[in-house]
Amino acid sequence: MLGLAAVILVVFHLGDLQHFVALAQGAEPVWLLLAVGLQLLTYVCAAGVWYCALARIGQRRPMTSLMQLGIAKLFTDQILPSGGISGTLMVVQGLARRRVPSDLAMGAMLVGLVSFYAAYGVAALGALGALWLHDQINRVVIAIGAVFALFVVGLPVAVLRLRRLNDGPWLRRLQRIPGVARLLKSIAAAPSNLLRSPRLMAETTLLQLGVFLLDGLTLDVMLLALGQPNSLLSAFAAFMIANVVTTLGPIPLGLGTFEAASVATLVLGGISVEAALAATLLLRGFTFWLPMLPGLWLARQELGGRPISEVDAPPDHA
Repeated sequence: MLGLAAVILVVFHLGDLQHFVALAQGAEPVWLLLAVGLQLLTYVCAAGVWYCALARIGQRRPMTSLMQLGIAKLFTDQILPSGGISGTLMVVQGLARRRVPSDLAMGAMLVGLVSFYAAYGVAALGALGALWLHDQINRVVIAIGAVFALFVVGLPVAVLRLRRLNDGPWLRRLQRIPGVARLLKSIAAAPSNLLRSPRLMAETTLLQLGVFLLDGLTLDVMLLALGQPNSLLSAFAAFMIANVVTTLGPIPLGLGTFEAASVATLVLGGISVEAALAATLLLRGFTFWLPMLPGLWLARQELGGRPISEVDAPPDHA
């Protein structure tokens, strides 16, 4: 919270508080309603990843139930910054509640994990390309991109390599952490045939990419709501750079780091500092603060709620 407050104070020092207030008060409701629709679509895309993976293994579940799981996942990813691992593991618990066998749930988890990082890498590369087209590439952006490239490749590779490791000093130390031994056994038992399906991986990667695109489009809509026409590519680049900085940073919720990166990138694109901050805060309101309470409640349900009966979520044996 102190980090977020510092960003706001710096912006107000550089800009005009009255201009910021006038921009916020003049936001067009129609564009804000469109932003609500875009955010609902992100949850549809997130649920679609699990729907496709489960349908492939004959364990189809209702989309409405998986959308609740998607909200809980996105909330967990932001609360516990771990590059998407925390939310993915929470999904495994949620699938278990829906009576998906543990080995199949872990197989679906691997599909979600690999497709997420594939889409994340493509989206980040697209953001760097957009900045290069607008001549906004600098050494800081290149350094962030290089560190992120190592992260987005290294983390899923490390998880997949755990399937092949049976013993070793460092592995035995890792298994001493509560819950890790069980997790490693589950990963080792997960079927990997799903990862060898080009069609499934293409479908899930596109759905994961859709989440990033819809969030970037939401930022562009926020600028339009403030009367600040902007290039969609610039808005998408600002969102992705802010997202990458949040992923690499250790601060839960990305408070301060996300806002600072987004504002800085938008200002490089020619947006006034007041409009950049107002649009970023509106975006965070729709993507994080509004879903906070339902996300918290749903995450608690997924982690500690009663199992969902087979009547609620009938498996598809076709």
